[in-house]
Amino acid sequence: MIAGSKLPTSGVMDIQRFLIGLGLIILIVGIAWPLLSRLGLGRLPGDIFIDRGNVTFYFPLVTGIIISIVLSALFWLISR
Repeated sequence: MIAGSKLPTSGVMDIQRFLIGLGLIILIVGIAWPLLSRLGLGRLPGDIFIDRGNVTFYFPLVTGIIISIVLSALFWLISR
């Protein structure tokens, strides 16, 4: 390292905050998942589920759209 040079710390702090926030979101979703599955999220009409032999493919298309709409509305309300 060159004597007297300093590394910018604002970008590092932003990444740390982002990763901590992402970890908290994943933790909250993991805790809330059993409650959400009781509501029917994850098995809505329009979610793609293919089970052939020993291969299973699941893509929660409609569930993802609904979660996206709810989060968009929530963030829009928070930002106002």
